[in-house]
Amino acid sequence: MRSTRRSRPRKQSSLTSDSPQPKPSRAGRNLPAAIGVGVSLGAVVVASLFFVKDLFVLVVALALTVALLELSKALRAARITVPVLPVLVGGLVMLGVAYFDDMETAAAVMALSVLATLVVRLPRGAEGFVRDSTAGVFCLAYLFLMGSFVVRMLDNPDGAWRIVAFVVATIASDIGGYAAGVLFGKHPMAPTISPKKSWEGFAGSMITGVVLSTLVVVYGLDGEVWVGVLLGAAAVVMATVGDLCESLIKRDIGIKDMGNILPGHGGLMDRLDSLVAVAPVAYLVLYLLVPVA
Repeated sequence: MRSTRRSRPRKQSSLTSDSPQPKPSRAGRNLPAAIGVGVSLGAVVVASLFFVKDLFVLVVALALTVALLELSKALRAARITVPVLPVLVGGLVMLGVAYFDDMETAAAVMALSVLATLVVRLPRGAEGFVRDSTAGVFCLAYLFLMGSFVVRMLDNPDGAWRIVAFVVATIASDIGGYAAGVLFGKHPMAPTISPKKSWEGFAGSMITGVVLSTLVVVYGLDGEVWVGVLLGAAAVVMATVGDLCESLIKRDIGIKDMGNILPGHGGLMDRLDSLVAVAPVAYLVLYLLVPVA
């Protein structure tokens, strides 16, 4: 005799599409991986600065080379072809000349590199000539011209501490802004450009940037407190500008990250955006206001 009981409907699996999905982290990144990569990069920079200064120049050259390759690949998504060879060769020569000679000669190399970029693009014809050539000049200035100011800071007896002051001010801005933004961020700074960036995060950047840069300027360079405050404030403003500019570049060409070489960070260019923007300002502040030890 068949049973007349109806079988009860099975409960839906917790993995069905109707189940609530885990919310993405407010941090927006893999924090343990990001910390590990950041510490490793910091160790490389410190070791090269205080043990073999020339090695630091090679670290800068390698970082900017990777950044150029990432940026040129990203721009291809927008059908922009950067003349990589003249940009890379000219940029590396510019770095070397800025370190071993002076910025006046580096400026001449920059001018010749611009001409070489135009010449290399000539055979491909008129279509896209202005677009591609302009992108090449942009990469030269955005990466290698900015990087030249970093190696110029190193060409001093106290150059290692000048680099530390510049890097610490920039990284402190990033870390302070990240922490304050995650914990307290409610008021967007530029929602159409970078939705996660908030005014609370900017305040956190300013506090950490000013405090840590002042400590390095006073105790590492024997500078005045007010110079450290000025360096920190200027670094925070320029780091924020650099971050917003790169965010706008990525939005314009329709990508999330410039690459994936650094776990928890994205591409190397995603980490250099603030540093390249701060470099010339930090160079000027330290050059004008902190006597060479």
